[in-house]
Amino acid sequence: MKGFVRQGFGMDGALFGTGGRVRQTFFYSFIAIAVLVGTINAINIITLQNSDPDHSFVGPLVWEGSSWVTLLLSVWVPWLAWRFAPPAIVPRWKLLLHAPAFSLFAFLHVGGFDLLRMIIYRMAGQHYDPGAFLPQLLFEMRKDVLGYVLFIGLFTTINHLLRQAGGTPAQADQSGSTFDIRDGARLTRVRLEDILAVTSAGNYVEFLLVDGRRLLMRASLQAMEADLAPRGFLRTHRSWLVNSRKVTALRPEGSGDYTVDLGAQAVPLSRRFPEALAKLRSP
Repeated sequence: MKGFVRQGFGMDGALFGTGGRVRQTFFYSFIAIAVLVGTINAINIITLQNSDPDHSFVGPLVWEGSSWVTLLLSVWVPWLAWRFAPPAIVPRWKLLLHAPAFSLFAFLHVGGFDLLRMIIYRMAGQHYDPGAFLPQLLFEMRKDVLGYVLFIGLFTTINHLLRQAGGTPAQADQSGSTFDIRDGARLTRVRLEDILAVTSAGNYVEFLLVDGRRLLMRASLQAMEADLAPRGFLRTHRSWLVNSRKVTALRPEGSGDYTVDLGAQAVPLSRRFPEALAKLRSP
């Protein structure tokens, strides 16, 4: 569980390494969400006050403010879902993770602002009645689904912009031909064409090179997939990435599974990754 949380929040790499870019993505996304949602809440407050000028300004402020606060406190749910099922680089079946993630996000948001409003009203010597929770939840979910989709898109866009801007040293150089593998203070620069595959190894990933070397780097396989997928690497198994340019053969193993030959190195290709199989089979 500790490793899951560390990977999810980008604590699996050096400060300005892959984990550093993940933390930057979360930071910039969080600021953007806070400003965007805060602006919408402010507009709602103005609209409510304009529709009923005689009504106290405090009520709309508490309602919208509590929604803003609890939404920000619930952002970690779509963030973790995005980290472990980013739309652009995972098999489509993994996107099903977003259904329970959205349900949890909406539940925490609605339950959170109800609780916060009851506390604020009680402190003011008043009573707040949120009404029946389920109908309220179903109503709010129609709005929260838009926010959830927006947040996922925001994470994806900001992460892409940071990668394009060179926000991590564990990346290809300007020619796109090399990759820096960091292990603590040690850096090994290798050519992308010399990387056969990458496999998970606990809190590390292991790079298998054509010369037989095996180099470790503290990072998650999901983070490596985000960096290397645009450069021709495919996820063939929950524990493996392969350099598609180094594949020499595909061997069926039955039940839809395959073995990928990378010269003398054999790597599994699970039937759960049909997109990788389709790409390796294509000319």
